[in-house]
This record gives sequence, C-alpha cells and structure tokens, in this order.
Amino acid sequence: QVQLVESGGGLVQPGETLRLSCATSGLTLDDYAVGWFRQVPGKERDMSDGISCISNSAGAVPWSDESMKGRFTISTDNAKNTVYLDITNAKLEDTAVYYCAADVVGCHVLVAAAWEYWGRGTQVTVSS
Repeated sequence: QVQLVESGGGLVQPGETLRLSCATSGLTLDDYAVGWFRQVPGKERDMSDGISCISNSAGAVPWSDESMKGRFTISTDNAKNTVYLDITNAKLEDTAVYYCAADVVGCHVLVAAAWEYWGRGTQVTVSS
C-alpha cells in the first residue's frame, strides 16, 4: 500500500527558509516520480500548481514559473524513502497547502489530476 506523509509546514516569516518532507512507503523511488504541488484557497487539489518533480530517470525537474525558480529545490534521500522540498526566501504568496504525489507517469506530466498517490498535505503560512 502506497503511503505519502508530508511534514515540515508551519508559520514562517517572509524571507525565511523551510524544508518540507515527504516520507514514502509502499513504493520504491527508483520506479516512481514524486512531485510537489501546492493548493491555494479556492482551488481544488486536482488543479493545484506543480512546483517540482524528481525521478530516477529525469532527475530534478522544476515546474514552477520564473517567480519561483531558484527558491524551490527538490531532493531525495533514497535510503530514507523521503523526498524534500526546500523553500528559501519565503514570500506571502507561498502560503498554501503543500502536497507530495507519486506516480509512474513521470515528471513530464504536470497536471495534478493525473497523479495517483497523494499525501494529506502540510500547511505553509507565510506571514509577518
């Protein structure tokens, strides 16, 4: 049974850094891509924005737009079956529920609705 559990969210101030973790079980990161998405209020999870993806074949693939590139870094620790998302220089607009998702579809699929396995999400609130 595939399970994904996000952690690391919370309240941070603008400019701060935080690390989100996605602990996986029931799958091997050699075979699955893992993507990070974020859901802002008013949007359905299936319409959430993709941030970044990582897979054994593609490596780290940034999905985000120019305003986010350079601030979001995805990485993985295969020994711990965990995928991380580092957020630097947090901005108010980064406030969202952050989800990790896993699928065999690969990092070329940016549409959230296409991803099969999801965690429950972790809330990130950026506020001064």
